[in-house]
Amino acid sequence: MHILITGGTGLIGRRLCSALLAQGHQLTVLTRRPQQLSALCGAGVQAMQDLEQYTPELEFDAVINLAGESIVDARWTAARKQLLRLSRITLTEQLMHKMAQARKKPAVLLSGSAIGVYGNRHDEMIDETASAGGDFGAQLCVDWEAAAIPAARFGTRVCVLRTGLVLDSAGGILKKMRLPFQLGLGARIGDGRQWMSWIHVDDYVAIVLRLLTDERASGCVNMVAPEAVTNREFTQLLARSLQRPAWLFTPAWVLQLALGELSELLTGGQHVLPTRLNKLGYQFSYPSLLPALQHLNRQHA
Repeated sequence: MHILITGGTGLIGRRLCSALLAQGHQLTVLTRRPQQLSALCGAGVQAMQDLEQYTPELEFDAVINLAGESIVDARWTAARKQLLRLSRITLTEQLMHKMAQARKKPAVLLSGSAIGVYGNRHDEMIDETASAGGDFGAQLCVDWEAAAIPAARFGTRVCVLRTGLVLDSAGGILKKMRLPFQLGLGARIGDGRQWMSWIHVDDYVAIVLRLLTDERASGCVNMVAPEAVTNREFTQLLARSLQRPAWLFTPAWVLQLALGELSELLTGGQHVLPTRLNKLGYQFSYPSLLPALQHLNRQHA
């Protein structure tokens, strides 16, 4: 297949490019850094510097839309919120416009979202049928998803990837947490009762490859492992995987003071179930957290 990828130079995007190239697919990546594309995504990957280059004559069999500024890298000021919306919603709307104009429409669109769409749900167990939350993070995801839905009107199969916490040895939250935990400074957040729904990056990539070709798959898909854990459990298991103690905790009020509204992502959570993936018969390589962390720590060593 010829696949257009947005967000292809990010941590997950690079993993996807490697897997797709290994399967023999032809890749075009939307990027503002074309000179670095080969090093980041692999030799032979074509660069698209602007969506204006997506002309009606171009033919893509599939589109994977993962672009978006990091939601956790800065406080949610008014300007930051606008940037988060622009990098997700506005770009997706522009992409849908280009797909609609294409003479040959892509057969499938996999478009990003996050389990933050559900808001803080405390101990409620939720699947893809659950309602959306009302906070900024949830509304950001609602609008992001809504921007991708129009692709279904011109015959493209649409899967919305409601992604949980992706664990990867090379970056992301696990990389940020590893050093303090190795120093014995690992800490739970608040009372540690908030749920963390996670997924090993290898499972994430394998699921994307499955969704590209499984015509039974459409609509929203929770990209999470079947065994969610609380923040307290995550802290204990990460410390155990690194053979370090973790007796500390960070009070919720400290995070609220430091991060403002953004702290809700850390002090709240969702216990999310991968119901759609289970119905598709997907078998997780890493359904449980401790083996996943142990595998990723061995990769890093």
